[in-house]
Amino acid sequence: MGVFGSAVSGVLIILIMIALGFILARNDWFDSKMTSMFARLVTQIALPAYMISTIMSKFTAKMLLKTLPDLFFPIVSMLLLYIISIFVVRFAKIPKMHAGLFRSMFSNSNTVFVGLPVNMALFGRSSLPFVLVYYMANTTFFWTLGVYLIQKDGKGEGEFNWKTTLKKVFSPPLLGFMVGVVLVLFHVSLPDFIMQDFNYIGNLTIPLSMIFIGISINSVDITRVRFDRSNFLILFGRFLLAPALMSLLVIPTHLPLLMKQVFIMQAAMPIMTNAPVVSRLYHADSEYASVMVAETTLLSLVVIPILMVLVQQL
Repeated sequence: MGVFGSAVSGVLIILIMIALGFILARNDWFDSKMTSMFARLVTQIALPAYMISTIMSKFTAKMLLKTLPDLFFPIVSMLLLYIISIFVVRFAKIPKMHAGLFRSMFSNSNTVFVGLPVNMALFGRSSLPFVLVYYMANTTFFWTLGVYLIQKDGKGEGEFNWKTTLKKVFSPPLLGFMVGVVLVLFHVSLPDFIMQDFNYIGNLTIPLSMIFIGISINSVDITRVRFDRSNFLILFGRFLLAPALMSLLVIPTHLPLLMKQVFIMQAAMPIMTNAPVVSRLYHADSEYASVMVAETTLLSLVVIPILMVLVQQL
């Protein structure tokens, strides 16, 4: 009962913040420009500061060097999901106009706007390095292969713009992570007032992320939400297959228990909120992507406490 109570408590923390964003949006507190501002404030300002503050205050060079090689596990998990998605698209006869988008959504999870606050609420700050390891693999995978697949849906032929891709991969959160790691590895200490600023600004990350999700849920037209074969298969991939694959990869190893738990939770997060944006940019079916982001985000509110109870049994 203690495990279940801990899981429910962690999820309630998240749900209350999401509900706040939903209620405020429902009462017309935000327009589209303000919603975009929330996303930019989190990803470009608050989250990089959060990375630097937490890494420098909570981790040693030895801890970080020991953690980074474990990128192997999320990378292998995503590659396996991608390979499986190829067969699913073929045998389930997913429409050609959705094939690339389906494979991208099937393979990638929302490691920042949902994954980070969920893991922090459930496991505390000690989970951050493991969250970031998964984030590094996930963001690289999405902005390379994931975007290429979405491009193929929209234009018929995908192509890489290396300048744009590198800019997306080396995003402010990842750069914040890298700066924090470099400062720790070289034993550099920043003045206390700068660290306090990073700490205060970084503490905006979790509440703003959850409020943003609440705003996003409010913007979804419920009449567009549907459950067909394609939708059910993506839900299966995100919430059953992905955590099951990750469990098979990490449980037999000697990885720290917390790392195993975080990796499994991260694997089961909903679809990346970037998917509809990229789909719109490359003239793929952005409505399909938006509906799937909404469906997986809403369903994750049910899946997360159940999965939390299960990973606590490891």
